[in-house]
Amino acid sequence: YGIVFFIAVAIFFLVEGLIIWTVVRYKRRPGDDELPVQTHGNVIAETVWTVVPTIIVAFLFIISWQTLNVVDTVSATPETRIRAVAGQFQWSFDYLADDGKTVLYQQFLPTGEDGGMTVPTGRTIKLDLTSLDVIHAFYVPQFLFKRDVVPGRTNSFEFNVKDSDVGQTFRGQCAELCGAGHRIMLFEVHALTPADYDAWLQARIAEKAAAPTPAPSGAPAPSGEPAASGQPAASGQPATGAGPALIVSAINVAFEQTALTAQADTPFKIEFDNKDASVPHNVAIHEGSPTGPELFKGEVFPGVAKKTYDVPALPAGAHAFVCTVHPNMTGTLTVN
Repeated sequence: YGIVFFIAVAIFFLVEGLIIWTVVRYKRRPGDDELPVQTHGNVIAETVWTVVPTIIVAFLFIISWQTLNVVDTVSATPETRIRAVAGQFQWSFDYLADDGKTVLYQQFLPTGEDGGMTVPTGRTIKLDLTSLDVIHAFYVPQFLFKRDVVPGRTNSFEFNVKDSDVGQTFRGQCAELCGAGHRIMLFEVHALTPADYDAWLQARIAEKAAAPTPAPSGAPAPSGEPAASGQPAASGQPATGAGPALIVSAINVAFEQTALTAQADTPFKIEFDNKDASVPHNVAIHEGSPTGPELFKGEVFPGVAKKTYDVPALPAGAHAFVCTVHPNMTGTLTVN
């Protein structure tokens, strides 16, 4: 990058300098009514402006070829395997076993302390890129690297995060215009020490094993004990919420209901039906507006599936319900 940059700067000043010199040197002066000497053909000049650009292009081709070979090199046994899944308009991250297929843990939140892509420093990380819909692009500015995410194929690359970057959070984004929500398609990369990363991943795997599997959309939730807030309620068992259940569904990255009403100071349930295949959603409640303080956050899960959330008693007032993964998905909740 540095070599190409300085070559480009040198060419810029050379070309601009020659243009300015030519304008000043050969501008028309008062009393000068004669045509300048007309030159037809100049072997030296034509040779220079043909050979020099050819040498520059050949040099750039060689160093680009060498760099691409290094960037595209993928080892047979990477130390960490992650799959980034892009979809309008969010990222999710699958942490894979050594076989590169078995999913150990899925992270549906692309940003925040509890979201994003968590990676170990000092290890070789293989990242597979897949798209659920249109062309996206994985881009982290600090990595000086971008790669397209194309539906129907898997693009892969390997990278390492330096040990000195432990504790850093790198901002990433989709760098390919992918629709109206392109601007919100952001993600974060969190760097941990290898030991902290291993502990973090094992804790997430344990949480996944302890959590019940969401029921398919249109089917009742699995039977069992009543669930805690943010977890699916058991079929045939009374939920913690004493009030009637509120029905919320999502399709095409939008809530089908935009206005809900609940009783103040009384727990209630939200029956959430995620109809978007493979797209993660949830229902969170914020005080006053979608950007206000969070009062409740239901578990994020991909469709097509449904969950029943137990919501604690809320104070009277106007609130908002929102999808944590897709902040553009909002509705109003009136508590009175």
